[in-house]
Amino acid sequence: GFSRQMVEILNKHGVSFSSFDIFSDEEVRQGLKTYSSWPTYPQLYVNGELIGGLDIIKELEASGELDTMCPKAQKLEDRLKSLINKAPVMLFMKGNKQMAKCGFSKQIIEIMNNTGIDYETFDILEDEEVRQGLKTFSNWPTYPQLYVKGELVGGLDIVKELKESGELLPVLKGEN
Repeated sequence: GFSRQMVEILNKHGVSFSSFDIFSDEEVRQGLKTYSSWPTYPQLYVNGELIGGLDIIKELEASGELDTMCPKAQKLEDRLKSLINKAPVMLFMKGNKQMAKCGFSKQIIEIMNNTGIDYETFDILEDEEVRQGLKTFSNWPTYPQLYVKGELVGGLDIVKELKESGELLPVLKGEN
């Protein structure tokens, strides 16, 4: 119950955090009590410093101090915009340039590699939040998704059409 309350407070304040299940490692569970001189759980650490347990976090929340001391999670939309603009040509796919993990991704990689244009990839299988969020953000329900200069070009079918019409290279160069 205390851990659940702590997580709810951190989520409510948009805090970027990770957790460790102390029941998964008895040595860590006992050792952390000694290390921190804090006998109970949960324990919140920020930048390696113990902040305290649930009661202290509730006090910090009430005083408004919690918002100033904890790192904020990047909003999903901002994160997606940042990823889309990570490189001039960004491909969101299953797998990566070296190892496609589905037939559609494999086909688009082959087409992209034959253009000679440099591009970056993002493996949507590694991040479920991005995988689901990008579908909504782009209003495009499937993968792969190709972006040029932050704008959605489309998926495999559109890339194939652009290639066949001779328009792919100009699009990848941002000329269209």
